[in-house]
Amino acid sequence: MGNRLSKIYTRTGDDGSTGLGDGTRVPKESLRVDAYGTVDEANSAIGMVLAVPNLPEAVATCLTEVQHDLFDVGAELCVPGYRVVEAAWIERLEGVLDAFNDELPPLKEFILPGGGPAAAACHLARTIVRRAERCVWTLARVETVAPEVSQYLNRLSDLLFVIARVLARHENGSEVLWKRGRK
Repeated sequence: MGNRLSKIYTRTGDDGSTGLGDGTRVPKESLRVDAYGTVDEANSAIGMVLAVPNLPEAVATCLTEVQHDLFDVGAELCVPGYRVVEAAWIERLEGVLDAFNDELPPLKEFILPGGGPAAAACHLARTIVRRAERCVWTLARVETVAPEVSQYLNRLSDLLFVIARVLARHENGSEVLWKRGRK
């Protein structure tokens, strides 16, 4: 294992810059920092889902694996030129997504984000992952980013949508459906 942090504050960021994984100093508002920071935020939001008691074991196992993935996604974004995300990761998400989705009734209406604490937290995580994907695309317009990163985030947001549906049923028995034109 690499160096352990014995002192958390360094004061090196007090000037509005931060260090990338390769040692390069960049402004804290750089597109790269925004991208990996939003991935970190998504990982924290998934942690909030996992903190809800009595999750189905398959969901907890899946989301724990995703948290590890997101740490690696953030590392890839933090170190220009570093590659870790592989097409196999995307295929794995698709397989898990299909397995969860096969157990659900077909979606015929829009659903509202909610359905219980875990489902609502999962919807929040989904929207943060979507924002992370947008940040990665913004970065990719000006710097090199492997396509697997945005593909992974895209599939992950889909997976979180399906897991939110699973959790809504687990917590409340059903989802909250959108009522068009409600007054």
